[in-house]
Amino acid sequence: QVQLVESGGGSVQAGDSLRLSCAASGSTLSINVMGWYRQTPGKQRELVATITSGGSTNYADAVKGRFTIARDSAKNMVNLQMNSLKPEDTAVYYCKVETVFHSVSWGQGTQVTVSS
Repeated sequence: QVQLVESGGGSVQAGDSLRLSCAASGSTLSINVMGWYRQTPGKQRELVATITSGGSTNYADAVKGRFTIARDSAKNMVNLQMNSLKPEDTAVYYCKVETVFHSVSWGQGTQVTVSS
């Protein structure tokens, strides 16, 4: 089992930047894909960005060119650098990992609020 702790959320103005971090513990050697998802009230949780153990990345169209996902495998961490934030980026952001055994773990979520 993998446990996840997120940090770095907050309230910013449009155009500002934030960096989210997610620290994994437990069965970290089995981690394959790490990623970030977000959810707003009344909507389904949606993919923001993922990164594989080999470094391949995938981004939602809405964040391409503004967000960057990076992984520090030595520290079992995944970070999300969010630049040029927009009010529509406001959401609770969740860290997610999937192991090579296809088990999934989620973090507790961190709130990001972007005001215009």
